[in-house]
Amino acid sequence: MATTVRAALSPGGWVIVLLAGLSTLFVMARADTSRSGLDMWVFARPHHEMYLPNVESWNANQDPDLNLYLLSLPALERRMSSGFLSDTPVADLIEADVRVASRAFTGPLKDVGFLDLTDRIRESGIDEEINPPSFTPWTSRGRIFGLPHDVHPVMLAYRADLVEAAGIDVTTIETWDDFIRAMSPLMADEDGDGRPDRYLLNVWETQIDTIEAFILQAGGSYFDEQERVAINSEINAKVIATITTWITGPGRIAVDAQEFTASGNRLKLEGFVVASIMPDWLGGVWKHDMSDLSGKIKLMPLPAWEPDGRRTTVWGGTMLGIARSTQDPEAAWEIAKHLYLSEDLALQLYESNGIISPIRRLWSRDFYDVPDDFFQGQAPGRMYIELAPSVPRRTSSPFNQIAKERVRDALTRLREYAEQEQLFTVEALLPEARSQLEAAHADIQLRVDRNMFLKAGAKGQR
Repeated sequence: MATTVRAALSPGGWVIVLLAGLSTLFVMARADTSRSGLDMWVFARPHHEMYLPNVESWNANQDPDLNLYLLSLPALERRMSSGFLSDTPVADLIEADVRVASRAFTGPLKDVGFLDLTDRIRESGIDEEINPPSFTPWTSRGRIFGLPHDVHPVMLAYRADLVEAAGIDVTTIETWDDFIRAMSPLMADEDGDGRPDRYLLNVWETQIDTIEAFILQAGGSYFDEQERVAINSEINAKVIATITTWITGPGRIAVDAQEFTASGNRLKLEGFVVASIMPDWLGGVWKHDMSDLSGKIKLMPLPAWEPDGRRTTVWGGTMLGIARSTQDPEAAWEIAKHLYLSEDLALQLYESNGIISPIRRLWSRDFYDVPDDFFQGQAPGRMYIELAPSVPRRTSSPFNQIAKERVRDALTRLREYAEQEQLFTVEALLPEARSQLEAAHADIQLRVDRNMFLKAGAKGQR
């Protein structure tokens, strides 16, 4: 028999067998060696660099040690999801963004891979310290599974050099209609090529995060406060009908200048687009990627959808969660508080990335009042803090990402319908907007209904 096996295997085959045996021995050896301390995964390099001094301080003075690891977001998502689904160990602490964290909320509450922090947060008074809307993306069926890292209010960043040269007074702008009326002179065709020399706003049907931010600002959402599907609301229909009039037809005011792209950055640098919505974290990105805009940009509250309406929205978010599989939940909780409630970290977070802390007692700190040359001497921190209490709630639904994609598809079809029928007013587009959103709503509802745990949870909260 051994002779037969030896004859059947080539030299390369024997190499594979040998490597498999060695790797098995290596895995067994690792399984027998317990690692010291707790592990923490982060996905953002700036966060990793900021946490290192805090981690070193903790390790020098406290037990157990914390081992900090930087993973790419896709790698973190894969490892977290596979660990939670197979009930195998992952890192003790995991920093996750909105899309990744929500994947943990698909099943019944008892199977969520993150530790339920609700009682700890309330007993320690942290729920009173942190801006309430910042908890909503990490709250599923009334239970909180993460400490908020941020607030991420949104303002409007505009080319102040162009606006002020045209004599436009932005203090007269309260609504989006006001914005279009006031800024329209900047779309003049001065070079005579039959097209506007620039467009007023950076928004397009493919920008799913921007579309969601507009819908949240208007008071809409893809899921209601009980996480029931709410795509087919009248508010959502009006928003996508309005955006359609912005991106096509004779009244077009918008252009696609996507963030994080060379082409989008070029359109901003050339002044081809006048204004973009800007969450606090995006200012740091612009400073790094488009330093030539320094001194040309100013911020203002978002124009509201209606008079006296909300002048901000929200875009993005990150939390720190504790894995349910951790062997030392109390130590993990102390480490989480050490990192996320640190005033030093709030200072670093703002100075390096422009992100304001969700901890309300820190909002009075002087570092938020420091003028920023990039924004013509404005103090962005103070401006964002003034808007922070008004940020809308966000969903924790694991279906929100696909809901954003379905609303994008609805907007695309609505734009095609508008061009085919030559209908370019909100009133004329509303019936078709409602129809498209009904289809998107039905699609997501079908997916939710297949998940008996979320369906039962939603029924129980009605």
